[in-house]
Amino acid sequence: MRTALLAIALLATIIGVAIFARGLWRIITTVRAGHPTEVDRIHPVGKRTWLTIKALLGHGRFQHRPIIRVAHWLVMVSFPILFFTLVAGYGQLLSPAFALPVIGHFLPYEWAVEAIAWACLLAIIILMAVRIANWPRTVDQVGAQPATPLTKRSSRFFASVHWHAIFVEVIIVVVAASVIILRAGEAAWGAITGASWATAMHFPLTWWLATIMQPLGKASLAALIMWVALVKILTSVAWFIVVGCQPTMGVAWHRFLAIVNVYTRHHLDGTAALGPLSPMMAGGKPFTLAAMDDLDEDVSLGVGSAADFTWKALLDFATCTECGRCQDLCPAWNTGKPLSPKTLITTLRDHTAAVLPPEETHADVDVFSAASLLMPDVVSEDVLWSCTTCGACVDQCPVDIEHIDHVMGLRRYQVLMESAFPREFAGMFRSLESKGNPWGQASRKRMEWAKELPFSVLEAGIDIESLTEVEYLLWVGCAGSFDNRAKKTTQALAELLHIAGVSFAVLGEGESCTGDPARRAGNEILFQMLAEQNIEVLNDLDATKIVVSCAHCFNTIGREYPEFGGHYEVVHHTQLLNRLVREGKLRLAPPPAGTVTYHDPCYLGRHNQVYTPPRELLDAMGLDVKEMPRNRERAMCCGAGGAHAWMEDKLGSQINRVRAAEASATGAQTVATACPFCTQMLADGSAANNDDVQVRDVATLMLEAARRAEDQD
Repeated sequence: MRTALLAIALLATIIGVAIFARGLWRIITTVRAGHPTEVDRIHPVGKRTWLTIKALLGHGRFQHRPIIRVAHWLVMVSFPILFFTLVAGYGQLLSPAFALPVIGHFLPYEWAVEAIAWACLLAIIILMAVRIANWPRTVDQVGAQPATPLTKRSSRFFASVHWHAIFVEVIIVVVAASVIILRAGEAAWGAITGASWATAMHFPLTWWLATIMQPLGKASLAALIMWVALVKILTSVAWFIVVGCQPTMGVAWHRFLAIVNVYTRHHLDGTAALGPLSPMMAGGKPFTLAAMDDLDEDVSLGVGSAADFTWKALLDFATCTECGRCQDLCPAWNTGKPLSPKTLITTLRDHTAAVLPPEETHADVDVFSAASLLMPDVVSEDVLWSCTTCGACVDQCPVDIEHIDHVMGLRRYQVLMESAFPREFAGMFRSLESKGNPWGQASRKRMEWAKELPFSVLEAGIDIESLTEVEYLLWVGCAGSFDNRAKKTTQALAELLHIAGVSFAVLGEGESCTGDPARRAGNEILFQMLAEQNIEVLNDLDATKIVVSCAHCFNTIGREYPEFGGHYEVVHHTQLLNRLVREGKLRLAPPPAGTVTYHDPCYLGRHNQVYTPPRELLDAMGLDVKEMPRNRERAMCCGAGGAHAWMEDKLGSQINRVRAAEASATGAQTVATACPFCTQMLADGSAANNDDVQVRDVATLMLEAARRAEDQD
């Protein structure tokens, strides 16, 4: 009988491994169909390997979920450690005394197996409890605010394939429990037969269970060990078969693919794929204006079909574990809009897997490209244009999926190939092309903000020939030049620099929009036109150090212009002002009373990790700061990003009103921020909510504090 059971186990294993290998090959085939990436995602091997090890062992993306972090880590490490118990199971079908050669009774190995088995069992029960507690139970309408943590819209497990997760979790429970029972059975068998290794020292966590089993006797113990070993093997085989038949079962495949996905991440400093967008690819190379005339007529700009994705994008889709952490903080999803970053990725995963036959290879992907257009059949317009590119999804994803780049690929195709975009963008695009700013204002008005200052502002190219004659170029930005609220920030910043004795100049009429609204709206060609124009001006004037008050300008000039030859030292105004305060060049005095809360701009915080300087400035002013529940990397977007400052927020609740209400709920009289678009959106949101709060840039608060300090002298 034992031989027959072994034969059954071996045959089942061969079948399971074969089916699993077929599923793996299906995924490999799909990924291979993708285009080359914009940068080398394989080298340097040593650095990427080290980053991967740190990411996997450190579980850094779980920093705000300590219990889940530990539980998931334990389940992860149990897989390789308990694998050897599966190998031992085949021998236990023949003999209850079987042990692996060399390590079978090696104390450190036995301790590790027992500890991991018990820890894994406890950890997976915790994870299952978390899933049950967050299970979506009630139905709500798209556009409605979630009423309880259990509505479908507010559950991060909404739209996950639940049976996939339940199946994987049950498998882990059975395997971990089987290992524990087998360990206890081995100990009991050894005790009955007088084996030297059958001691509490070898079985520290299961010896108590072994003492309960000993009265069963040899025959019953031998049968127990044999049948539990068979259950463990067949359970593992069932996992191989089910997973192999489901190449889109991300919750199972991610345990392998996550390693590859993290290894092939974009940034080699270990940060998420935030900040600069990945270049638009054309003909397998990054698109540039200079090479546009040489492109073949059939080259697609952006992503219009499954054939247009890079292999890294296809790997991203396959890796998604449907945990919903990207959905947790998404401002679009949490204000009733149809976009869920999780369902976007899983929809693209299912679509790309379906349209590429297993037998196809990279050489003949044209077979399916013409019949797999993404819009509107796969990704709707409302889904695509709801994204604010705030980066919450990318920042939270534990397996480094690059959601924003995929959204931008789809947008670029719609704008450049289909001329299909929100109607509000038409005017914005025209203004950028003809006037160099999205407000459509004349360039001669760019210096009007400086007329009220008690000193003259130098203009590069007019008052000075080169920017080497001053410490900084003050990049005013379009909002800082034309928006009345933002102009106050520009004036305050200029006056603070003047008080601190920092020499600076501006470009005046020579400044144009950085192109951020165009790029985030998908108009890559217009963005590059503006970028090249600005870079030419900056390089001609020998610009080296630039200070900006707009988070979007900060990100674009500092992190995107280098791709086009613009290399500068760019600082945000809160960073520079904070340094000046520390150096004693700016003195600040506290106000009589009042509390303030700080809103983190997405393109300053999440995209560029600048969280501390603005808060240190508020502290230096002696202000009573009350943080919102969602702050720093978990802060909610104001709703302006992704060119949404130029769009009407028509679906669900307005993002700026939701964020403004969160700020007002702190009881603060003032909402401080550090980006003109955040100031605009939150001020409008507060007004719409009838909240009695002021929305101010940190620089304007600082100027008042500096004047108070002067008055005290």
